[in-house]
Amino acid sequence: MTTGVLIVDDDELIRVGLRAIIDAQPDLRVLAEAADGAEVPPLVARHRPDVVLMDVRMPGIDGIQATRHLLATSADPPRVLVVTTFANDEYVYEALRAGASGFLLKRARPAEVVEAVRVVAAGESLLFPAAIRQLVGAYGRAGGDRLAAARLTEREAEVLRLIATGRSNPEIAAHLVVGLETVKTHVGNVLAKLGVRDRTQAVIAAYESGFVVPTG
Repeated sequence: MTTGVLIVDDDELIRVGLRAIIDAQPDLRVLAEAADGAEVPPLVARHRPDVVLMDVRMPGIDGIQATRHLLATSADPPRVLVVTTFANDEYVYEALRAGASGFLLKRARPAEVVEAVRVVAAGESLLFPAAIRQLVGAYGRAGGDRLAAARLTEREAEVLRLIATGRSNPEIAAHLVVGLETVKTHVGNVLAKLGVRDRTQAVIAAYESGFVVPTG
């Protein structure tokens, strides 16, 4: 099964480089490219990519606005992986809060680019949990009683804490000594109760509510 990718970056050299890296993999394929966030909705509708590699800083419609609009208007939106020059960037955090599933540095090695696309497409583990923790520590805001309102069970709360550490579903299953399908059910319940699309937004909600403390 091939994962389709849309590349969005105003720098042509970056687009060319990412395309070369992705198209070299038998399970990944670049479906289209865009130079501005305004081009994203029609290209997503036409090509139905699984993952959008989105530059976070672009003239015109930037990655934050494009991500927010895409997730609000698409019935079945793709995963968004924002691309950035700097890891500790408030733009990146705002893109994650807007619904992006993870971020990738422009200086990342080819193997890291490929792995990031695969991880985000699968949606079964958190990409760069330590970096997300640092972003929350720098730019996070108080989230009120969002976790209290979600009324998670004790087991669901435990699963959320494990997700925040970066554990994948199989690793959570091994830690809790339960079946993989049981873990998937718990993760699905956590996302539904928090009203979020994926693990990244669930973890941000956990940090901003004080349920998990972004230390270390």
